[in-house]
Amino acid sequence: MAEEKSQYEDTIGYTLHGSRYLNVTNRCGILRCAFCPKFNGAWSVKEYDMRLHHNPSVEELVEAAGNPADYREIVFCGMGESTMRLDVMLEVGRKLKEKGAKLRLNTNGTGSMLNGRDIAAELVAVIPTLSVSLNAQDEETYNRHCRPKNAGTYAAVIDFIKSAKKAGGDVTVTAIDGLPGVDIAKCEAIANDLGVKFRRRVLDDLV
Repeated sequence: MAEEKSQYEDTIGYTLHGSRYLNVTNRCGILRCAFCPKFNGAWSVKEYDMRLHHNPSVEELVEAAGNPADYREIVFCGMGESTMRLDVMLEVGRKLKEKGAKLRLNTNGTGSMLNGRDIAAELVAVIPTLSVSLNAQDEETYNRHCRPKNAGTYAAVIDFIKSAKKAGGDVTVTAIDGLPGVDIAKCEAIANDLGVKFRRRVLDDLV
C-alpha cells in the first residue's frame, strides 16, 4: 500500500470558510445518494480533489488538521461517512481536543447502524457538535434521494439524532433545498420536534 500511496497527493485536509476539514474516508457504507457528486463522476469540492487513494492514518489526519488556533473549527467531513472509521476519527478527535480544537462532525446519521450499536454518547464525548443530513421529511422521499442499502435507515437516522441530543450533543439537522419532493418547512418542523437546530442547505453546495 505504501507504494500506491506514494503515487498520489491525496487531499486529507482542506480549508473552507475559515474552518479546516478532514477527509477521513470516501466510503459511505449504507447510502448511495443520487445527488452526491462522487456517484455522478465528480470528486471535487470547490478547488479540492476529494478522491482518496488510501485511508489516511491517525497521524496523517492530525498533521493535516494543522494548528487548531488558526481555524474556527476542525470538521470531520469528506466524500464519505466518517463514522465508517469510528475508532480512527475518535482518536484523531481526542488528540485535537488536547490542542484546544473546536470539533464538529458532518454525518449522514447512519453511524450507529454502521457500527452495530448506539455510538452517539461516545461520539459526543469527543466531538460535541454534529451536523446530521436528514434530507427528507419522510421515508419515501429519503429513500428516493439517498438510496439506502438497509431497510429502516431513515428511522435509524432519526433515532441517532434523538440519541445524540440525549447525550448532550449540539445537534443541527440539515436538508437540501432543491431536491424534488423535499419539503424544507416539514424538515425544519421535524428538527423542532426533536429539539435540535435546523439548517437549510443548497443543492450542489456540499458544506
